[in-house]
Parts: sequence; C-alpha cells; structure tokens
Amino acid sequence: MSYTIKTLNNISEKGLSLLPEAHYNISEEADNPDAILLRSYKMHDMEIPKSLLAVGRAGAGTNNIPIDRMSDQGVVVFNAPGANANAVKELVIAGMLMACRNLVEANAYVDGLEGDDAALAKQVEAGKKKFAGFELPGKTLGVVGLGAIGVRIANKARALGMNVVGYDPLIQIKYAWQLSADVQPVDSIEEVLQVSDFITFHVPLLESTKDLINAESIKLMPDNAVVLNFARDGIVNDHDVCAAIDSGKLHSYVCDFPSNEIKGRKGVIALPHLGASTQEAEVNCATMVAEQVRDYLQEGRIKNSVNFPDVKLARKGETRIAMINRNVPDMVGKVSRILGNANVNIHHMVNDSKGDVAYTLMDVDSKINADTFGLLSDIDGVLRVRLL
Repeated sequence: MSYTIKTLNNISEKGLSLLPEAHYNISEEADNPDAILLRSYKMHDMEIPKSLLAVGRAGAGTNNIPIDRMSDQGVVVFNAPGANANAVKELVIAGMLMACRNLVEANAYVDGLEGDDAALAKQVEAGKKKFAGFELPGKTLGVVGLGAIGVRIANKARALGMNVVGYDPLIQIKYAWQLSADVQPVDSIEEVLQVSDFITFHVPLLESTKDLINAESIKLMPDNAVVLNFARDGIVNDHDVCAAIDSGKLHSYVCDFPSNEIKGRKGVIALPHLGASTQEAEVNCATMVAEQVRDYLQEGRIKNSVNFPDVKLARKGETRIAMINRNVPDMVGKVSRILGNANVNIHHMVNDSKGDVAYTLMDVDSKINADTFGLLSDIDGVLRVRLL
C-alpha cells in the first residue's frame, strides 16, 4: 500500500524521513493526497480533497485548520503538543530578561553612537544609566495556561528565584504532576493579574481568551509590570497595552505577533513569530506528527488528535477495519450485525468518541468482501470506512 502526502510548508527532512519512499509519495503539488503536513499555512479557504484522511500540524496550535470541516468529512487532525515546548520556554525567559534589563533599547542606543572608541567609551558611560533595569529573583511571574509550555516556564522561573502563580482550570493530570510544588495555583485570572510583575499566556485563542489583557484588566496589575504573549495573536489587546505603556502603568510588552499598532513603539519588543523557530523544535514537531500520521494511515491508531479520541489496538486477526462515524446510538450494533450476517467474527475492537464524532478500530478473523464493505459504508452516519 502506498500513500500520497502533500506538504503545505517546509517540513523537516528528519521528520519526512519517517515516511519512506517505498510507501510514501511526498509532494507540494499532490492533487489527491491521503494526508497533508503543514506548519502555519492557513487552510480555511482551501478546498478539502475527498481523498484526504489526515492532517498533521507540525506544531501545537491548530487555528489555521478548519477543524469542524475536517471532522464532518472524517479527516483526523493531528498536532504535536510539547514538541516545541522547550523552544517557547527559552524564548519567554529571554523575553523577560530583555524587558527587565532594557536590552533592546540599550542595543539600539549603542548602534546609534558615533565617534572613535574613546568617544564611544565616554558616551557609553554617560548613557548607560538610562537603561538601568531590575532583576528576576523575588519578582512574581503569573502563568496563564499550565500545559506542556506553561509548566516548563513556571518551573524554570522558580529555578531563577522568582515567585510563580499559575492559573489553569483545565490542567491535565500529566502536567499537574510535572509542576513544581512551589508554584502557587490560583482560582481566577484576576488573582494572577493582581500579583504578577510579569505575566505570560499559554492558552488557545477562543472567545473566552480574546483580549484577556485589556484596559480594564491592566488596572488590576502592579505598576511597572511586563506582559508577554507568545501564545496567540488576539489574547492581548495591542492598543490597550500600548496606551498603558505610554501612561507609565506598564513597563513593557513582549510579543511574538507584530502589527503596525505595536511595531516600533517604545516599550514594545515585537518578534517575528519565533516561538518554535529553532532547529530542534522543527525536527521534534515534524518527527512527532510524521509518526502519528504514519501510524494512522498504516495501522489506524490515533494519538494526539485534536478532533478524534486517542485509540490504539494491537494487531490480531486477518483484517483491520477503521471506521469514522457520527456519535449516534447503536452504531456498533449495526456494524456487528452486518459482520455477523457475513459470517465475519470480530477478534477484538475498541470504540471511543469525542464530541459529535466516534471512531471504531477492530480486527476481524477473515477478509471483508466488497458487498460487506459496501454495507458498512452505507450505514447512516458513517463518514469513512477503511480496510487495513
């Protein structure tokens, strides 16, 4: 069996090497792909090929993918949670240091100096007092969102001598176990805002997270605080945070999502979306998502999907059936009756659901003929059936 993979962005060759040429045709031009691999390409206006089985996002966020449309067409969307966590963690720590030590402004000052080395030395000594900053130990960092990235940042900040408060009402158990016992959990965003000298966000952009930092929420923060946004554009209101810097309420804003509103503004450090831009993170993301797409195409197993449940099943039996359907009653019963009437025995199976869709993976003890496959595909509510 061979599969066609379409790439919409450059994907690390180390990741693509997990999809060997003997079984995979990888191309930017593929018209009827079985899977699509991408990073930041926006798919919302893209026509979804009927051949498409899976989408692999080499990164954590999936705002650039029309998840609901994918689910309606039985397309499994994978991401790579945690694969770029260290890269983002390091950038957030760097952002705090750049802000509190006024490094960007200080570098610009030096670049603007003129004269020989003796003249430069005099200007440096005369001007350095304008860039005196403050240190991290003893300051309080507020972390909103304690997933793979937020937990790493919280723990590293504690190691740097900072006090840390964290807010995440939906924290997963695996991340709660990783969180330093010295990180203080709080029950609301407001509690984080009131005590944070630095605040960093690591949540998706939803209606509930849009403009979390705005004119009203800034009033709750201590004077001279630093806001960092390496999560999603829109979580911080650019206009309001710039106004707060201009008024002297906030010290600075460090952001990975430049706009004309913030570009070149005093007190703003705007970076060109560098969060996951390290060689290591790109390899990690590509490797993780390639493995997941390969495992789904060849074995039907699902791991780290944003729209379908995690499902794994060890191979036993003659044929493997992978079925995606609407999450409605008696679906498994209908499948069992069709297979029973065809004298096909189910060796073992697993069925799970996520929201409005469900997934069934089963191994049977004989081959499935075309008539039986047709009956399974024609069940009302079935979106896709594959024989592996």
